[in-house]
Amino acid sequence: MSNFVLIILMVIGGVAVAIQPSLNARLAEKTGFLQASTISFAVGTLILLLISLASGQGSFRRISDADWWQLTGGLFGAFFVTMTIVGVPRIGVTAVLALTIVSQLLAGLVMDHYGLFGMRGIPIDYKRMLGVTLLLVGVFLICRR
Repeated sequence: MSNFVLIILMVIGGVAVAIQPSLNARLAEKTGFLQASTISFAVGTLILLLISLASGQGSFRRISDADWWQLTGGLFGAFFVTMTIVGVPRIGVTAVLALTIVSQLLAGLVMDHYGLFGMRGIPIDYKRMLGVTLLLVGVFLICRR
């Protein structure tokens, strides 16, 4: 896959992340926030299972080789989706996404700096800190009422 295609797919993914909380929040009005989160994950799981099986790539057989902490991604995803369902009706989509983005970047800076989870270490420098600081200012402006 070329970098251009990857960039286009990431942009589409970003739009999907912006749309998902509103859809889930509306579903929660009918079902409840935990139920909406469960339904969202169930639909996503079913689609991914079908795509995984149809792709013929990878294997579920080696799941027992994974460390326990490598299986916790779904827990974090479930927490995130549930919090967006709760947050969007109260503070709005823009505030939820702004808070999400800046917290992801702050966590990413720390994770990169220390090379957490076996990833390559990328030291924090002034340019990265300035970028996150500017985003923090943006979040403050967005969340102010």
